[in-house]
Amino acid sequence: MSHIVSAIDVTRRYGEGEAAVDALRGVSVAFARGEFAAIMGPSGSGKSTLMHILAGLDRPSSGEVVIDGVELGGLDDGKLTELRRDRIGFVFQAFNLLPVLNARENILLPLEIAGRKPDEEWIARLIDTVGLGDRLTHRPSELSGGQQQRVAVARALASRPAVIFADEPTGNLDSAASEEVLGLLRRSVDEFGQTVVMVTHEAHAAAHADRVLEMADGRIVADRAPAVA
Repeated sequence: MSHIVSAIDVTRRYGEGEAAVDALRGVSVAFARGEFAAIMGPSGSGKSTLMHILAGLDRPSSGEVVIDGVELGGLDDGKLTELRRDRIGFVFQAFNLLPVLNARENILLPLEIAGRKPDEEWIARLIDTVGLGDRLTHRPSELSGGQQQRVAVARALASRPAVIFADEPTGNLDSAASEEVLGLLRRSVDEFGQTVVMVTHEAHAAAHADRVLEMADGRIVADRAPAVA
């Protein structure tokens, strides 16, 4: 099984001297292609810092991160931006849709930015999968929170990234919408072979994953199968 994302002995220190905070203390972890992993832990455990470093949104103080065979430490900011655009999909708690664009335009946005033509067959399949066929001309303000997050998941999948990072993707949703979005991420793994790494503090969300990593004080303290929901 090939690893699509790996971190080797990654540390992240913020600040200097006595005020320094070690957010990550020597984390090594790898995620396989076609795996759905959840990262859990209390506030301040390092889970969001780890995700940001794995996704190339932040650089480690030491250690290395490899995505799809590329070592991030050797990339300048331009190349790093390119790698994130081409190989990484993001789903955030706050949806991050552009209010002036309709659902279809939001889904196609990463391809537009990259100057890539959409694969219409793939986009049609995605729209079908996320169940938004009758909502494509609606702007985010005309969609429910659950629908907005489904648009965000479709947008993350549009460019067929190597990995999707989902940061508390159900944090702003009610339980029915949460189930829809988690089911969608699960399907993207099972049907499309997508790799998904999700940060969550909700045990029911983690129960959809294949694997749960628990963090405390900047370290991974458990790596286990999920508890049954």
